[in-house]
Amino acid sequence: MPIHHAVLALLAGGPSYGYELKTSFEESIGPQWGALNIGHLYQILDRLVRDELVTGKTVPQTDRPDKIVYRLTRKGRGELERWLGQPFVRQSGYRDDFFLKLLAASRLGEEPLRDALRVQREASLAELASLNELRGGDRPPLVALLVEAALLHAQANLRLVELAEKQLPELIDTVEGSKAQPAAARKGRSAA
Repeated sequence: MPIHHAVLALLAGGPSYGYELKTSFEESIGPQWGALNIGHLYQILDRLVRDELVTGKTVPQTDRPDKIVYRLTRKGRGELERWLGQPFVRQSGYRDDFFLKLLAASRLGEEPLRDALRVQREASLAELASLNELRGGDRPPLVALLVEAALLHAQANLRLVELAEKQLPELIDTVEGSKAQPAAARKGRSAA
């Protein structure tokens, strides 16, 4: 639960409340992650309280609704340290919508596959251009690192398109072969 752990890390710096945590997260991680939904953040905070990783104390306000100030518990700090001590390892394969598009397009034939690859190439090039613009400027080191990570992912996506274009005939043949195999197997069963 990386977002849960990011919230624990923000609270390691001291007590805070929902909107302040949202702002801190977005400023720390930069534009590449995207906005943190405040409703989702409050769900995370409720769960962290339930799991006794943080405490929440209601603070009355005169001109606004009461706010809840959250504080990291000893158990929460231990959980954060446990999580930081574990490497990130993909747990269940590599899921990517682009692979599903390759599957779908290859089943429709060569032209749909070429079109899907062209569209992805254009999107990857546009993403690279946008990221290169973000690369410049005075950014906090963590944000600059995330932009570099996004650049590497975008470059990898473009490289995947190039590999798929080189293997286009094989991708089509593989699908055609998989369609033919069940038909042959059915013929063999009906003859038995």
